[in-house]
Amino acid sequence: MSNLNILISGFGIAGGAFALCMLRAYPDAKITVIERDSTLRLTGASVDIRSSAVDIIKWLGLEPTIREQTTNEQGVQFVDANGKGVATIGATGNSDSQSFTSEYEIFRGALAKIFIDPIIDRVTTIFDESIDLFEQREDKVRVTFAKSKDVKEYDLLVAADGYRSKIRGAMLNTQPEEHIRDVGAHVAYFTIKRDLLPGVRLAKWYNATNGRVILLRPDPDPAGRTRGNLIMVTTNRELKTRTRLENALRQGNESYMALMEELFRDAGWLAPEVLQGMRESDDFYSSTFGLVRSPNLHTGRVVLLGDAGYATPGIGTSLAIIGGYVLAGELLRHSGHVEAALKGYEDIMLPHVNTLPSGDNIMQWFNPQTWWGISIRNAILAVLTGLKLDKLAMMAAPALGFTEKKVAMPDYPWPVE
Repeated sequence: MSNLNILISGFGIAGGAFALCMLRAYPDAKITVIERDSTLRLTGASVDIRSSAVDIIKWLGLEPTIREQTTNEQGVQFVDANGKGVATIGATGNSDSQSFTSEYEIFRGALAKIFIDPIIDRVTTIFDESIDLFEQREDKVRVTFAKSKDVKEYDLLVAADGYRSKIRGAMLNTQPEEHIRDVGAHVAYFTIKRDLLPGVRLAKWYNATNGRVILLRPDPDPAGRTRGNLIMVTTNRELKTRTRLENALRQGNESYMALMEELFRDAGWLAPEVLQGMRESDDFYSSTFGLVRSPNLHTGRVVLLGDAGYATPGIGTSLAIIGGYVLAGELLRHSGHVEAALKGYEDIMLPHVNTLPSGDNIMQWFNPQTWWGISIRNAILAVLTGLKLDKLAMMAAPALGFTEKKVAMPDYPWPVE
């Protein structure tokens, strides 16, 4: 069935990667993409590419373009309140065994555009629209659009609408939040219109007490910019702070920025400059580090893709790329028989994501709440990097068989271009 009629909700990395792979599998497929924003959202923080996603971008022929647009970040340096380096962990130069800084460190908007550009004229895009409700039929899914109230039928509905996916909630007959696991980290992202990292290509990581983190990452823009991240790490005992963060998120950017100013004003290091840059930024947004583990990835002809089904901090972008490839590959392997393809997709992706670390307490262990805890963490990092044990471990890992876990999937019969 080469003329599948597909609706994708969300035109980010997951939706773009799937559409690109799907048009490799079925060049005549009819694909409609709806996006709740009024234009493509081509902003966002730095993301990276790992595991099987590296093989997929090579197969797609996108690796050279992605390398050209990387941030050129060379590693991360942990600093104290005076900006003095405590420990530096560099990039490995090996895509099979990557450190905090990936070999493919790239801004989210740039990566989304790389996936979308080749197929933008081959799909129908509807902006400022979302799905109000859908109804499963024997061989179709009937969709009612929220704004236009149009009712249309499709062979397949792909939910690529993020970790708070409303489609997931409707598919599972639950609230969208039910399958989100809070790992205790809230993040504000923004571009600072000045270079706070002059002359270096290292990200700078600074910890203050009470779970406050300032992470600055280099931006290759010749005008001189810095990517700012304000991270609040809370434990289960800090329910009051966590509630304030959640309330500010719901109330919008102004409320969240005001809370960041209150919490970080005495954080030390470059906090004043970073807070000023936050206020002057044009692309501020905030979110939580949310882990999504849906019990199933499809029902009937509705399927969850990327963060909608398996958001995972640290490797979510890679999983979105892998998921798009596998979903298109399964539709190809099963000759367009949707139900069989969706079962194959779920049988591949669900066991893989369920074996990944949950992330519970990782942020808390790595970002202590007290000066005493921060000092111990810094001392450990200083010893490890001073003796180059971090580099030795990363170099030895591939030889010992410890590489980034890849997804076990079939060799799909992709058409020769």
